Amino acid sequence: MNKALNSQSAQAASSAKVDWRKKMSDNVAYGLLVYTGLQIFVTMHEIQGSSASILPLFVLVVLVAAIIPLFRQFERRWEHLTDEQAHNMAYKAAFRRDQIRVWLLAAILPLVITGVYRALSMLF
Repeated sequence: MNKALNSQSAQAASSAKVDWRKKMSDNVAYGLLVYTGLQIFVTMHEIQGSSASILPLFVLVVLVAAIIPLFRQFERRWEHLTDEQAHNMAYKAAFRRDQIRVWLLAAILPLVITGVYRALSMLF
């Protein structure tokens, strides 16, 4: 009996510690860092090989600025939760879904952009 009560109180304490708003905000921030890093090292390497101007740096700024509103949508969806909802474990599946989307976009989009650029450069 005591073990069951301790288990329930531990579960209640752990669910009170979770704040889905903060966790999504952190995921969006780190996702943007990963996206920007991949843009610098993958896409910009490809673009700079064909150009000796400042254009690749301008393209990097545009690509990063263009993705911010998309990532901000994920964060905005979670920031309007009430305090009670923000600590509710029922939101775990929805959080995980959005978390996966953020990280897939952060990791795959720079590679897709590079592939599109490479394909277009071969055509022209």
